[in-house]
Amino acid sequence: MKRRVVVTGLGAVTPVGNTVEEFWSSVREGKVGIGPITKFDTSEYKVKLAAEVKGFSAKERMDFKAAKRMEPFAQYAVAAAKEAFEDAKIDMSQENPYRAGVIVGSGIGSLQAVETNYEKILQKGPSRVNPLMVPLMISNMAAGNVSIAYGLKGKSLNVVTACATGTHSIGEAYRSIQTGDADVMLAGGTESCICPIGVAGFAALTALSGSKDPERCSIPFDKDRDGFVMGEGAGVVILEDLEHAKARGAHILAEVVGYGATSDAYHITSPAEDGMGAATAMKWAVEESGAAMEDIMYINAHGTSTHHNDLFETRAIKLAFGEHAKEMKINSTKSMIGHLLGAAGAVEFITCVKEMEESFVHVTRGLEHPDEELDLDYVQGHGVEMDLEYALSNSLGFGGHNASILIKKYAE
Repeated sequence: MKRRVVVTGLGAVTPVGNTVEEFWSSVREGKVGIGPITKFDTSEYKVKLAAEVKGFSAKERMDFKAAKRMEPFAQYAVAAAKEAFEDAKIDMSQENPYRAGVIVGSGIGSLQAVETNYEKILQKGPSRVNPLMVPLMISNMAAGNVSIAYGLKGKSLNVVTACATGTHSIGEAYRSIQTGDADVMLAGGTESCICPIGVAGFAALTALSGSKDPERCSIPFDKDRDGFVMGEGAGVVILEDLEHAKARGAHILAEVVGYGATSDAYHITSPAEDGMGAATAMKWAVEESGAAMEDIMYINAHGTSTHHNDLFETRAIKLAFGEHAKEMKINSTKSMIGHLLGAAGAVEFITCVKEMEESFVHVTRGLEHPDEELDLDYVQGHGVEMDLEYALSNSLGFGGHNASILIKKYAE
């Protein structure tokens, strides 16, 4: 029999707050964390705005010596993991470390480490490259550093599915506990690639918004949307086997009850136009839970503010839920924090837990003029008080990766 899996801890570093409490307070208020890029000179770049993490101090959140051997994406993961650990009140001295694991992914790792060291090669020659360049750069070092920091000796993996990384990481951690591979898993995603090559690369794809107005650049489902806004940060959650959580008297925040993962097998950047892949992932997540499709009243959408995503995701929701789709609330956290890429799904999962906890569905900021075909309820204008039995979160990644994860209000 499959084991029940619950959420017992949350940790986040985001463009609108460097803890879960700060983040959620900002999201509740509808605060936008987007502004001019400060990390490099954008005078030659068409894209001027991003959602940067502000005021983050690594030495206040982790061992300073260890932090110096990490790039920001790994630092954010370790900081978020620490908050989640403290929230869950897990004492590793009382745990079997081989039954506690990590699945914290990053879509990209550190482009900054590559940029810096390539400059060294050009200016001073290859012998001057940082000896730690490779371990600083590679994306599995988020999971590696989290496991080292907290003595987690069980399964340790790095999922890389672009924008679906965070949701897949939590989904695969859920499966690991469900099937008995672990009792405790730290899971989520992290990203930090607001740098010249990152911005230039996504801009060359014409994926980024060219807007100069922070209030009108990440505007999911709006007819004037023109691309996503790059964000950065991390989201990490603690998942536990229900019996394990109860035995140690843990405070249970929610239960994970369904996970669907599919591939469009269609295009390297565009979601499938009919939405079938994403629709199937949503259906599978709901079917696994035993709920009826009509029981689901809320979706935290991938909602990137690109023309293709918002249109095709809306089609996918209609395909999965039929007429019931018109009764549901659908929002996009990216309207406030931009697109955190590999961290997006994890931070949005945390959003779902907080919304369920406080019976409040946040506004989709910036949405003023819905597109004609986008005719669902995207929580325009203001957030709504709403009791949530279930919350479904979607992530759709470059390469056709689709992931949907379903949480439920915990009950014995």
